Amino acid sequence: MIHQITVFLENDKGRLAALCRALGDAGISMHALTVADTANYGVARIIADTPAKACTVLHAAGFRASLTKVFAIEVPDRAGGLANLLEAFDAENINVEYAYCFAIQGGKAIDVLRIDSPSDAEKIIVGAGFRIVKPEEVYL
Repeated sequence: MIHQITVFLENDKGRLAALCRALGDAGISMHALTVADTANYGVARIIADTPAKACTVLHAAGFRASLTKVFAIEVPDRAGGLANLLEAFDAENINVEYAYCFAIQGGKAIDVLRIDSPSDAEKIIVGAGFRIVKPEEVYL
């Protein structure tokens, strides 16, 4: 599993830019970013090269940030690639709380998943023919 930075953002103009500036000024590189919003706040999920440092920097800049363990799974970057992985979880009655992905070279994608039963997930992932990406492969 890898660490993702989860940040609660007020739904105000400039907050996302300030978050990105704080990380950039600290020399932290984001590899993936997703933002979900509600009427009052947003939730940013970030994969960065130094997650613990990123969390510390964001706290110092006044953001509510935490580290969350998630799976990073290598999936073929083709139609149906993610569906095959998710169907393996469905077959074992395992819920995926949220997911996002990013493409990498070589016809592959990294799917980041938060799973409600992480202790069972590794067996399912490997059994379905997928590879769990190691932290050192993500934190470039």
